[in-house]
Amino acid sequence: MSIKILIYLISISIIAFFSPRTNDEISSDPPNFIIYLSDDQDFLDYNIFGNENVQSDHVNKLASEGIRFTNFHTASAICTPSRSQLYTGLYPLKNGSYTNHTHVKKDTKTIVQHLSEIGYEVVLAGKSHVGPYNTFAWDYYIQNKNNKQLDIESIDNYLKNVKKPFCLVLASDFPHGPYPNETDYNLDDIKIHPYNRGVTPEKPGYYQNIKYDDIQLGRILNIVDGNDLKNNTMFIYASDHGISGKFTLYQKGLKVPVVVRWPGKIKKNIESNRLLTMVDILPTIVDIAGGNFDEFDGKSFRDLLVGNDKKVNDFVYGVSTRQNVRNGFIFPSRMISNGKYKMIKNFNSIEVYKENLNKGRVLNKFIEIGAKKMPNIPYVELYDLELDPHEKNNIAENPESKYIINELSKSLEEWMISQNDIVSLGDIPLIKPTQHPLDEPSKWMNVQKNLIGKIKDTDYIKTHY
Repeated sequence: MSIKILIYLISISIIAFFSPRTNDEISSDPPNFIIYLSDDQDFLDYNIFGNENVQSDHVNKLASEGIRFTNFHTASAICTPSRSQLYTGLYPLKNGSYTNHTHVKKDTKTIVQHLSEIGYEVVLAGKSHVGPYNTFAWDYYIQNKNNKQLDIESIDNYLKNVKKPFCLVLASDFPHGPYPNETDYNLDDIKIHPYNRGVTPEKPGYYQNIKYDDIQLGRILNIVDGNDLKNNTMFIYASDHGISGKFTLYQKGLKVPVVVRWPGKIKKNIESNRLLTMVDILPTIVDIAGGNFDEFDGKSFRDLLVGNDKKVNDFVYGVSTRQNVRNGFIFPSRMISNGKYKMIKNFNSIEVYKENLNKGRVLNKFIEIGAKKMPNIPYVELYDLELDPHEKNNIAENPESKYIINELSKSLEEWMISQNDIVSLGDIPLIKPTQHPLDEPSKWMNVQKNLIGKIKDTDYIKTHY
């Protein structure tokens, strides 16, 4: 063999050794999947994202063994709609769960059907908060053992005896309230984030629940490793949304932590700032598992996992209603972001609400109340997330912002049409509540006496429930 040929073969071997794995190499050995989902934890309340005061030992461990994403979002900062995105790969309006405590449309394919079709067993442990039950027909459902604690023993027993490829969703109840009174933290331990005005009394309890969750995550990682599942399992950690921005479309609610470990496929301790969203997770899983991932709103980011730094999304989107929640009112909003610029449109803001007053005297009153609840929020908000990541400076009124707003508005309108959106200026529907009617007083909401019980069933938009 000539020296030139030998040098060529050696160089090819070196290139192959250091090159990222191809899609075919991944598909040849599809892994198990474990998704650990925390509940109501702010993106900034992790060691790896800037808060050194709260325990994150086991999230740190996962991040050191895999990839952490710094620009991941949910489209809705509220429990049920966020989880429904994760489980369907569809945005809230398309899957049907766009307000809290509402089910997805009954004909919606979920993670259960998508993975069952390609031979996976799909199991939920912990918090459900999604429906209907026949759509989310989990192969097994492992309920919590003691209120908020995952049933670690039953999860361990499942992992010891599972006989086929599986996807196990571990839906934690932490750090969601109620918060404990006795904690390892005090007010001096609380890190004040740029978007917080100060420290509120529940924060030490919130930190304590974060600690409980991190301890629980550690126990899960121990049983995964103890059952010899680490190397053939993709482990995904995420939070459903942030607590500080719950119900809103601000980054403190929409931005979520995502960490993925897959030994031998994902390099250790790497980071990606690519623009991603919750609906991208299921198509990525289905892609890696060998299924068809063309029927989702989300896109597969499997290339990012194996070191190919490719753009995935031009835009991500957000939906907020403010109805069917505690202290509910009529204030629908939509969001679009290209990663640098983010625009929010508030379709019942005080400056435009009179264009919505076309629904009769009583309904007009509820529309007016909704607008006056948020008197300082304009119709259009625009933020430069690179210069202003905590959204303190709305630049919508700047003359140079006009072109950006026009371009983002065009793309947002196209997306809203594709989603069969129910909202537009001049068309602000009332959404049938499951728990929180607008015209019924409760411990969370005061209603004017002359408005109690005044909304009729026919006043509500017809939806799937």
